[in-house]
Amino acid sequence: MTSSDWVWVVLAAAAFAAGALNSIAGGGTLLTFPALLAVVAPEVANATSTIAVFPGSIAGAVGYRQELWAARRFALQMLPASLLGGIAGSLLVVLYPNEFGPLVPWLIFTAALLFLIQQPLNKLLKRRQVDFTQHPSPAMLAGLMAFQFAVAVYGGYFGAGIGILMLASLGFMGIGDINKANGVKTFLASAINSVAVIIFLTEGRERGPGYTGLVYWPYALVMAASAIVGGFVGAKLAKRMPAQAVRWLVVAIGFGLALFYAIK
Repeated sequence: MTSSDWVWVVLAAAAFAAGALNSIAGGGTLLTFPALLAVVAPEVANATSTIAVFPGSIAGAVGYRQELWAARRFALQMLPASLLGGIAGSLLVVLYPNEFGPLVPWLIFTAALLFLIQQPLNKLLKRRQVDFTQHPSPAMLAGLMAFQFAVAVYGGYFGAGIGILMLASLGFMGIGDINKANGVKTFLASAINSVAVIIFLTEGRERGPGYTGLVYWPYALVMAASAIVGGFVGAKLAKRMPAQAVRWLVVAIGFGLALFYAIK
């Protein structure tokens, strides 16, 4: 194989692993983004990675449709903040692409840290029994909207770990059903990714054949297909392998990559 052939193999493998990982424990962006970062500019890697994992987020929202329907009123209340924040975050990437690269180590470190606390957070959600999302006070609702807007800005700008941040806010709201929380989280994450995808695709700078805006389609399509296959495989593996081992592997990879890019 030539070096260019190996690029395709590595990107497809990273996307396959990311799809499987998202089915088992989450955190797949920690694999797709660094793989792309080795061959394209940071802002292009970010946008192309978002496209690659986007079909999975839509599928996840569909998979949680029953739980989402039970919390539809609250999810719709959080939707405007999610859309506006996603637009703001993705516009920051488009308008200030040169500033994105130096932030890469911190973004990866933040994502790895969020992934590390996901499991304790899930346990907290399971212990809480009161669900304040049914009748939140105006002050509580305003605070949640502000927090969701901040999460969405981060999500539009980078994306890894936004689901964990949203689970944190839902934990403070007292949702006792983790599946219900995941339904709301997946729906809002899909909304954030949707507006980010549109903005990344409509970025006006000319970059050459294969590009639409910030997205390099040859890589994006291959990785999206690999991620879908990986998602199906991961769903089967999730029933057989310990997710805890996978989680610690991802955490180690995340912190290692953050250190590597900080030194670089």
